[in-house]
Amino acid sequence: LLLISFGLELLCELCYHYQSVMYISPFRLPNSKNMIPMRINKYLIAIWLICETISPNAANAHPAVAQHISQIIQTNASEKEFTCGKERICGVLLIPQFYQNRGWAPAWIASDGSLTGNVRELINALQSSPLEGLSPEIYHLQKVQNLVSDMHLSRPGLDPDRFFHLAELDILLTDSFLLYASHLRSGRVNPETIHTEWVAFHTEIDLSAILTSALINGRISETLFQLNPPHPGYRRLKDALHNYRRIALAGEWEQIHSGPALKTGEKDPRVIMLRKRLKISEDFPEPIPEEPSFFDAKLEQALKRFQRRHGLEADGVAGKNTLNELNKSIEQRIRQIELNMERWRWIPHDLGRRYILVNIADFVLEVVEEGNPILDMRVVVGRDYRRTPVFSETMKYIVLNPFWEVPFSIAVKDKLPLIQKDTAYLSKNNFRVFNGWEENAREIDPYSIDWSSIGRHNFIYRLRQEPGPENALGQIKFMFPNRFSVYLHHTPQRELFNRTVRTFSSGCIRIEKPLDLAAYVLGNDPQWSVEGIRKAIEAGDNRTIFLKHPIPVHLLYWTAWVDPDGVVNFWEDVYDRDIPLDQALKEKLPDS
Repeated sequence: LLLISFGLELLCELCYHYQSVMYISPFRLPNSKNMIPMRINKYLIAIWLICETISPNAANAHPAVAQHISQIIQTNASEKEFTCGKERICGVLLIPQFYQNRGWAPAWIASDGSLTGNVRELINALQSSPLEGLSPEIYHLQKVQNLVSDMHLSRPGLDPDRFFHLAELDILLTDSFLLYASHLRSGRVNPETIHTEWVAFHTEIDLSAILTSALINGRISETLFQLNPPHPGYRRLKDALHNYRRIALAGEWEQIHSGPALKTGEKDPRVIMLRKRLKISEDFPEPIPEEPSFFDAKLEQALKRFQRRHGLEADGVAGKNTLNELNKSIEQRIRQIELNMERWRWIPHDLGRRYILVNIADFVLEVVEEGNPILDMRVVVGRDYRRTPVFSETMKYIVLNPFWEVPFSIAVKDKLPLIQKDTAYLSKNNFRVFNGWEENAREIDPYSIDWSSIGRHNFIYRLRQEPGPENALGQIKFMFPNRFSVYLHHTPQRELFNRTVRTFSSGCIRIEKPLDLAAYVLGNDPQWSVEGIRKAIEAGDNRTIFLKHPIPVHLLYWTAWVDPDGVVNFWEDVYDRDIPLDQALKEKLPDS
């Protein structure tokens, strides 16, 4: 008896652990976690799982509907495309396995042939998909609604095709859930298919298990909602989408006519249009003055606010570039928000307890700890033809007084023409030349080389710039090993940080406050305070320091975002990445 009792207790523990892992809790009552004692709950779960094993889903399913589901799936197995109710099914791999595991039992149809409450909940969730910047029509919504309406109108026994249509409805609902869930969790588009310098974050997720759990718990909407990016930045952008759609309902804002630049102290009929435009976008909260055509100081401040949040020089003058931004339609801004919501779905749900984030399009680096920004600085990123890539990696060490091993492409394209023009360029800029990339490669006198005969095809040399204040990497570089050989580093060209658009590097990221960042990543160690790091640099030695606590680095790209204080920013798409993403989102969905 003791052994039997022990065995039952062990079985209950295993079953309870299983349901916790699989998120299946059929006896969990809403808002009453403690209503059923833990031990009794474990016994109930064990009994439920045993019953599920003895009596699979098919045992409680409507046999005619299950038979039609089996036939539809098996018929499509030999076809090039999986279609159901003239709708293309995207889950060509998931759906057959999902239903086979269920013994072909329907997921959304009760044993008496009626629709379960989960159907209405899923339809409501799909109708709300525009709130996430997604389109409900790609999730079979219209077809599903038509079938549901037909099921309510038809009568069992009088409609010979009722069970077949119920089977079609069940498969379409399953595909709708799986597709929508996939898009919420990972995005509609794989960025690697449209951007060669973008590394997607591929998350492993069992959508079939998530659907099974949601069906059992009756929590379709809640389950889908939890698949959304959990980041505050995504939620703020979602709120902005709602607000801009509300503005759009009132009609398109008026275009401001071209003409001379508008500035303070001038009177022009176009100032009235400018004032109205800034009021609609909430940049000008003041009441309209008695002389609305006069460009006053308050309007200048409102225009500067608009310019700052659109990545323009905040001079308070409505010149050509500012007018172009003002005249972009409300629909263009809505689409820009939707595109950047998609980009949020491409990044990890967990960025780390503390991390470094660079928004390439914003030219800004932030250090975030426990969700709060604690350090920020301006950055310089890659030129358009040497774009800074998008990826996540872990910073592991920093280098003081670094050497710069000039990459082959830069050596050939940038440095060789300068050397051919003046061989002294190398010595003037503290470069040494080596015969190859091996560690023990022999150093060569640059004057012994006939540089005029050297080209890409026979450039066998390695150029190395010695440490020093004029080194292209500055005096600190921050290393997070990656396949792009991209990293953060100091720069002697400090004047570039004063530019509004900062695309001047060869792909790496030049940072404004290297000493502050170094002190932070070194753990605020007294030995490595800002002053301690400065003294180590002044000593002139090349030195590698490994971090006690490596930190994630996320290089990302957003052209629209919302600050924590609610300011919506729309910046120039410096790498022209919005257009291909927009086109990809409009394309026909591939099978998944």
